[in-house]
Amino acid sequence: MIDTHVHLYDQAYDADRDKVVARAKEAGVSRCILPAIDQDTYHAMEACLKSYPGWCYKTTGVHPGSVDGEYKAALDFARSHTADAIAIGEVGLDFYRSEEYKKEQITALEEQIQWAKELNLPLIIHSRSAFPELLATLKKCSFPGMRGTLHAWSGGKDIFTEANRYGRFYIGIGGVLTFRNARLAEVVKETNLNQIVLETDAPWLAPEPFRGKRNESAYLVHIVEKLAEIKNTDKKQIVAVTTQNALSLFFSKSL
Repeated sequence: MIDTHVHLYDQAYDADRDKVVARAKEAGVSRCILPAIDQDTYHAMEACLKSYPGWCYKTTGVHPGSVDGEYKAALDFARSHTADAIAIGEVGLDFYRSEEYKKEQITALEEQIQWAKELNLPLIIHSRSAFPELLATLKKCSFPGMRGTLHAWSGGKDIFTEANRYGRFYIGIGGVLTFRNARLAEVVKETNLNQIVLETDAPWLAPEPFRGKRNESAYLVHIVEKLAEIKNTDKKQIVAVTTQNALSLFFSKSL
């Protein structure tokens, strides 16, 4: 399994990070991707990359929640740290709590999509309460070869289909899928397994039976189990296909 989205550098793991990694490896997690947030978390992410080489992989970008009136400096920092990055992310739009910096978020996303084009890298896209704006941005900035994950997907199948008119996107499926009455289950049922990658977004969004507690990559097994149930197939098939999807998207240059 590949955890395509885990904030292993978060302080939630400072007391037992080695044990968390050991549990993930024991559970069958072969690689994990560390989405960037901003300059404040960069050095913690770098420390993780050095501690777990060949298992953790680097991205660069500015999370929409970190975009404010001084966002250009944050972009400059992220752009100067693209060396060894396998993706541009976590980038996107988030108007859930505030639209104060809506224009700045859209501009920042447009610029970071341009980086993906210039560097031939996939995107890791965050979208919350912003689907119309996201689709408009993807349409405006579309380029041949645009690709990535739509992280922690909460939209409908129609929105996912529309996004794929402008690039090749996968939906990142995590712990929310296991929640009772999760609308995501219906979206997953209608989505080809070839368009799905696994993620945790740890330390947040832990699946059942750990909901409300700290999440970790080892819990991917619960997401695989739920996916197998929804797709009416075995867990080995889920792991095989989603792993190949992640390899194709993020690691094709190195295979």
